[in-house]
Amino acid sequence: MRTPPPAPPWRQTGPPLLTDPILRIQTSPHDVPAAAWDGLLAAQPHATPFLRHAYLAALHDSGSATADTGWAAVFFTLWQDDALQAACVLYLKNHSYGEYVFDWAWANAYAQHGLDYYPKAVAAVPFTPVPGARLLARDAGSRKLLVDALVAWCEEQSLSSLHLLFGADEDIAACAAAGLMQRHTVQFHWQNTAPAPDGATRRYRDFDDFLQGLAQEKRKKIRQERRKVAAAGVDFRWSRGADIPAADWDLFYRCYERTYLEHGNAPYLSRDFFRRMARDMPEHWLLFVAERGGRPIATSLIAIDAGGSPADGASDAPSRSRVAYGRYWGALERVDCLHFEACYYQPLAWCIAHGFDRFEGGAQGEHKMARALMPVRTTSAHWLAHPAFADAVERFLEREGAGIEGYLDELADRSPFRHAPPPPPAASAT
Repeated sequence: MRTPPPAPPWRQTGPPLLTDPILRIQTSPHDVPAAAWDGLLAAQPHATPFLRHAYLAALHDSGSATADTGWAAVFFTLWQDDALQAACVLYLKNHSYGEYVFDWAWANAYAQHGLDYYPKAVAAVPFTPVPGARLLARDAGSRKLLVDALVAWCEEQSLSSLHLLFGADEDIAACAAAGLMQRHTVQFHWQNTAPAPDGATRRYRDFDDFLQGLAQEKRKKIRQERRKVAAAGVDFRWSRGADIPAADWDLFYRCYERTYLEHGNAPYLSRDFFRRMARDMPEHWLLFVAERGGRPIATSLIAIDAGGSPADGASDAPSRSRVAYGRYWGALERVDCLHFEACYYQPLAWCIAHGFDRFEGGAQGEHKMARALMPVRTTSAHWLAHPAFADAVERFLEREGAGIEGYLDELADRSPFRHAPPPPPAASAT
């Protein structure tokens, strides 16, 4: 795979794209000041823990997302008077694994015409289909300069395409203004809002209160599933942050790795990545352990963002909702309905008990609606260098977009709630 040159200068054949401020391009997270990066992230209205400097550095340093695994990082930072104005991480990729916005058909079409689709550039968090900020910027003007710089650099490097995945609203708007095409997908998120006949909402008091808001058949099914797990003699315990013992992290990775291997794949993330998470970002993790007869048999690892200002206390950080993200699971034994209990019911009960606003269930999964995770539209932006292919993809996206709208309408008719829930916020909303 072609790897990016180290810190290349900004070059153009025409008038300078960037005069003042200055664009810097680097290939290691350690070339970017962590405090400046995290301070800029904290100022974004749709920040998530997955774009923190420590998270990106852990992906890099653990060998999970590097050129050797097909994720060659390129960090773009826009500076003015020694202040970071805008920033983004791109990954040069020679495959489309770990993205969750599928473009294999596009790559095949290129190959059938004797053209190279790879390498391509992707603005995303590796292996993490969580909507949120991708283009970090102090203002709309800086974000526009950043988008223009990314496209120009991709042209300069003769890349086939640029893809910004699961972007925040402001990112998608900046990309649209720059002429990038939009693609919509659907995720399923749970909201801690109890619908009522008069349209009023409130938080759930407890898990039983949540169940009372569901249609009778959905409520009955969830109770049946939970009884099966309890009847199998399975109990749960949870620990959070620095209270997660090292032995439980080891247990988690055994479960996580085994589940991947059972499906014929090696896990994307290494044990060293999670070791770094426990050391550098413990406040963002919640671990559920399933035990039977005092012996652990399964784990579910949840990422959490407790809202408010991040740890650096940035004064310009907007307040954020309290969000939990379903991320990783694995089991050493098979128990009927254990996956649902570990990955949905235990986390939802925890969110209710701890006042969290939202639980995001990850990519895809229509079955999540039966657990009251409702459909939410997510959006990505795409630029293709080849004009004919760009035209063909644009026509395809128009047809696909119409299909997504129809799919969302269909899903709305299958609500699991007794009363219509309030419209969910956009996927990137906090």
